[in-house]
Amino acid sequence: MEKLTGTLALAIAERDGKSVPANTYFQGALKVMRPQYLDDSGQVVYFILNPGGGYVGGDVYKIDVTLADNAELLLTTQSATKVYETPNNEVRQETEITLGKNSLLEFISDPVIAYEKARYVQQQVVHMDKTASLFYSEMITPGWAREQDGFRYEQLLLKNQVYMDGKLAVIDAFRLTPADGVLHDIGMLESFSHVGSLLVVTPSIDETFVHDFQEVLKQEFADLRFGISLLNVYGFSARILANSTQELEQFIDFCHRYVRQHCFEKSPLLLRKY
Repeated sequence: MEKLTGTLALAIAERDGKSVPANTYFQGALKVMRPQYLDDSGQVVYFILNPGGGYVGGDVYKIDVTLADNAELLLTTQSATKVYETPNNEVRQETEITLGKNSLLEFISDPVIAYEKARYVQQQVVHMDKTASLFYSEMITPGWAREQDGFRYEQLLLKNQVYMDGKLAVIDAFRLTPADGVLHDIGMLESFSHVGSLLVVTPSIDETFVHDFQEVLKQEFADLRFGISLLNVYGFSARILANSTQELEQFIDFCHRYVRQHCFEKSPLLLRKY
């Protein structure tokens, strides 16, 4: 049995219109802050912490999140995930998410910052009921390198799979290997240095919603390169290219606010982290 650097298990239940922790367990270099309620909707908010300050070679992290029927959780990180040099073994993080009927998970991740000679593999599997809703975001930014060009990490692989009612509905894999020499080619990062991804699955999204939302984004973010794809199930995925973390954060925050208002019927939340 492999040794885990950090493990986190979080189960949320719904009681009398309020989402509450049913089980919370963490060990090693992962933990969560106390539950918070930032509005009167009953949705619970948790911040994930890494007391170790960063990921190093050979680290293995496992996260398990379960939402019971009608439970609502906003899960976010307290700071960026810093992946340092991994001379021998890659860093791996595996996340498994289970969403019950009419549940809602909003998972807002801070950037993954990959430093020189870093190798990082992130795998996430979501099992959700067809009535559940998911908003998930992730960002990748280049970390410090001796040559100061920001692209000296060895490999980043981020893979997401979504199963709906037991059937594979969405698979999205994103792999960056600067040594291949194609990082700035068309279809990759091109002239940009930062990349973000969104995955939104909820019954209220259809082709009309995605078309209208895309037009709104074109007006708001004319200087960014982004694309939105309608999923085979109700929802969409998006990829965003930018040249700063702030640009990505602004784009994702705008999308989060828009989806919360138009799909989840919730007011915007201000997540104070700094």
